[in-house]
Amino acid sequence: MRNSLESGGILLGGSYLERMSDDEFFDFCQQHPDLRIERTAHHEILLMSPTGSRSGKRNFRLNFQLGKWWEHHQELGEAFDSNTGFRLPDTSILSPDASWVSADKWNALTPEQQDKFAPLCPEFVVELKSNTDSIKALQAKMHDWLRNGARLAWLLDPDTETAFIYRPGQPEPETVQGFDNELSGEAVLPGFRLRLSELR
Repeated sequence: MRNSLESGGILLGGSYLERMSDDEFFDFCQQHPDLRIERTAHHEILLMSPTGSRSGKRNFRLNFQLGKWWEHHQELGEAFDSNTGFRLPDTSILSPDASWVSADKWNALTPEQQDKFAPLCPEFVVELKSNTDSIKALQAKMHDWLRNGARLAWLLDPDTETAFIYRPGQPEPETVQGFDNELSGEAVLPGFRLRLSELR
């Protein structure tokens, strides 16, 4: 097993981890509720500590805005917070800071699949950079989301007040500078607008 620092966490690898099934990984995560845990497509495990208080405040405000939109559009799908893991087509298991899944995708799952790491990629994901996150690692993660099927992905950096908007088929993200702006959910989340000023 080898350890290395990546994106503010500890990356673990080794033959045992590579053989760990999805159910075993789910049980491993349940046994360590004080950690944020993800798995790469190479079955390396990334261990991360809970976020700092300011990041937690921003994450709450992000999910609150998404939740208010969802409240009036419940028939379209389901929204999820940062504690939710998804098993992606490339076999990685990732947890965005906020996400949304269409009703068609969600309702196609069995109750057992919904209770564990849902085997799908959300159509909409948000990654909110904290002080300990590597911006390069997060940018690479955004491309992972797109490769696995996300239709709209936002990377938000409160320190520089920069938002990066990722869409399928675009080699580079659109950059929005300044948190006085709002982001549109476009056709994926019709009518949703995120007020970036609340994430300062």
